[in-house]
Amino acid sequence: MAQTVTPGTSPEGPRPSYMYKVVLLGSMSVGKSSLAYRYVKNDFRELLPTVGCSFFTQILNLDEATVKFEIWDTAGQEKYQSVCHLYYRDAHAALLVYDIANKQTLSRAKLWLEELEKRFLPDEIVIALVGNKTDLAAEREVTTEEGEEFARTKGLLFTETSAKSNHQVNDVFMGVVQELLRREKEKASKPSPHGRSTVDLRASGARMRCC
Repeated sequence: MAQTVTPGTSPEGPRPSYMYKVVLLGSMSVGKSSLAYRYVKNDFRELLPTVGCSFFTQILNLDEATVKFEIWDTAGQEKYQSVCHLYYRDAHAALLVYDIANKQTLSRAKLWLEELEKRFLPDEIVIALVGNKTDLAAEREVTTEEGEEFARTKGLLFTETSAKSNHQVNDVFMGVVQELLRREKEKASKPSPHGRSTVDLRASGARMRCC
């Protein structure tokens, strides 16, 4: 599933290290860049529209593993739609971001999901639906229940966030990490077809389905 990085150590022995590519998809001005910036820099800025793609990295030293995130923030403008598949190729996870105060952006997120479904098997990629801008609750056009129900029917993770107020931004990325690591453990527990005790994390033969 993931590319391996040099293992670290822990009191229990060698700690595995993984590198995951995460892409942010969604309409222009839903706050994808602000979410990534808040998560990596713990700061909020009103950022200009992304041109093509921006790139961030984040390293998490967890008890069970060291995880390096490569976060690809894609442009939301229509003129970049035709090349976005180049950015989410080989992704391990995707955040489908919409603005809770703009119902049209949820419809666009659903179209992005259709694109991902064409290019990935359901268990090849972890997908989270993210309703951003909870700080605009007074202008809300998409209810929490509506987002939850769509995510449930599609087997997606779901969180509502605010990059501005730092509401649940870390939670959505940690939810993705936990699901990715859960799949790694499931894969490791499956018998190797060659009788080996080690697992080739680059292989995509064993597939697990998300919740």
